[in-house]
Amino acid sequence: MTPPRSPDVTVVVMSRNRREDLLSSLPRHEAPVVLVDNASTDGTVEAVRAALPAVTVVPMPENRGSYARTVGVRRAGTEFVAFADDDSWWAPGDLARAAAVMRAHPRLAVLNARILVGPEERLDPVCAEMAASPLGTPPDLPGPALLGFVACGAMVRTEAFLAAGGFDRVVRFPGEEERLALDLAAAGWGMAYVDSVTVHHHPSPRRHAPEQRRTAIWRSRVLTALMRRPLPEVFGVVVAALRGGAPERQGLLRALPDVPAALRLRRPVPAGVREQLRVLAGSP
Repeated sequence: MTPPRSPDVTVVVMSRNRREDLLSSLPRHEAPVVLVDNASTDGTVEAVRAALPAVTVVPMPENRGSYARTVGVRRAGTEFVAFADDDSWWAPGDLARAAAVMRAHPRLAVLNARILVGPEERLDPVCAEMAASPLGTPPDLPGPALLGFVACGAMVRTEAFLAAGGFDRVVRFPGEEERLALDLAAAGWGMAYVDSVTVHHHPSPRRHAPEQRRTAIWRSRVLTALMRRPLPEVFGVVVAALRGGAPERQGLLRALPDVPAALRLRRPVPAGVREQLRVLAGSP
């Protein structure tokens, strides 16, 4: 039986130098696909166009990180967009199922699916954290409320995503979800974890070393704090980076060139969102 398809969903994939992963994962998507390629040098664009002509390929002139997803959402033109990485895909029928949940909950801007990792299908630990969100389950959301999400396992409402600025050119990748989640919450949109919808993630062997990823995440954390947190909290993030290990301090250093751009976009979140952040942090 062919799984149901949803005419109002596009899958947006960003990638860089993961040609073989893409050729394996792209055919699994049960919706039109927009692939935004971050200046790959391994022949990704040509290979995908030759093997999968139905995929819309958007080559970027340089690596712009997660801003590529924003380019893809603008190109998609559908009410909802499901994100996938080059090594992830939505379970059969679940794109349509997730879109139905989005339609039934008009305040929902981001649906985060259950993410199963690797051939052994183990639950991503972050999903257990989302399921136990201390923010509870508001009556107008389909699951526990969130103040963040995992992009490769998320479906977004295009209207809300673009109104909040999408993924930006400053934070880039990884850790790009935090600033967007804060802006969506500030605008009154909801985000929720929905355990009945599944994304499969089989991590590519072509990955950065853990220390490099920590450095990149701390760069994003510092820049996001500058853009959206009150100054005392910005100071706290900087101190935490300085007191951390070498990757944290390197992340702080890597953030410095982008500080002017972050300050130009500075817009601290309102008190209601700060209260949610305190609840998530376990503060009284």
